[in-house]
Amino acid sequence: MSGLDWPALMRVGFHGLGLKPDAFWALTPVELQVMLGSTGADKPMLSDGLAALMAAYPDKEKGTADG
Repeated sequence: MSGLDWPALMRVGFHGLGLKPDAFWALTPVELQVMLGSTGADKPMLSDGLAALMAAYPDKEKGTADG
């Protein structure tokens, strides 16, 4: 997320969308994208993206931590 142009995003959020700072900072990146008109539907998740998510959030074995 460090590669984002935060000053530009804040200008759009505060001035373009009329958000107050607390509302802007409470948004997730996906919520902000939707508000800006980008649904992300044009970017399918490729197998590399799925593999990265699976590696970052592996399934836990049943009975270990799921109560």
